[in-house]
Amino acid sequence: MGFSRPDAVLNAEMEITAAKQHELEDLLSRLQQNEPIQYITGKACFFGYDFNVSPATLIPRPETEELTAWILEEMRTFPEKRWRVLDIGTGSGCIPITLKKEFPLAEVTGLDFSAQALRVAEENARALNTEVAFVQHDILKTQSLEGYDIIVSNPPYVRNLEKEEINKNVLEHEPHTALFVDDADPLVFYRKISELASKSLTEGGLLFFEINQYLGTETAALVSRYFREVELRKDFMENDRMLKASAHIKS
Repeated sequence: MGFSRPDAVLNAEMEITAAKQHELEDLLSRLQQNEPIQYITGKACFFGYDFNVSPATLIPRPETEELTAWILEEMRTFPEKRWRVLDIGTGSGCIPITLKKEFPLAEVTGLDFSAQALRVAEENARALNTEVAFVQHDILKTQSLEGYDIIVSNPPYVRNLEKEEINKNVLEHEPHTALFVDDADPLVFYRKISELASKSLTEGGLLFFEINQYLGTETAALVSRYFREVELRKDFMENDRMLKASAHIKS
């Protein structure tokens, strides 16, 4: 209706039109079919910013906000540095756009294989008046990356065997390619990205991951093949959810 909460109270006796009632009934029906309200409104809040979302993108999570805050915490240790940052699997662009908004000196790039997701990310960058470069590419087919100071990724990490734990609003509406991995090789993205990052990160560069809560130890062990210093961090629900790696072992 376009009303604020006080407006709704002040206009409590107002009769809505038949067309508006039909629209509201349609929205209610979509909610009853477990469609996420963020897809219905086309908006999701992340780090205090409003982002456009669509069924081509995941809905940003609070855990990812925590990961973003951790990255910013590290970036602010060198506030005058022009950090070069790459976000792999950018989706709506919430991570790279937020990093650029909060740290304007940074040079930030978002990569995704989905053209539809990248269109949403580009819309968000324009809407938030933020200069972020977006590139369409499949990271699993990538042979090398340019030099970056920070590489971050929230890749697909939910195993098919975990689908029974997933709420219907997620399982039936959010993009499966951004969520699920084969049970036989659930760390495929972490292996590939760690390998690439170990060769492309600048000296003292950092790698950040959002991870599967059930595979924290396994993910840390894998990343430790490429990096000497690996730190796991829990999210607000006390689940292993984030990982930071630094200091190369192999070039």
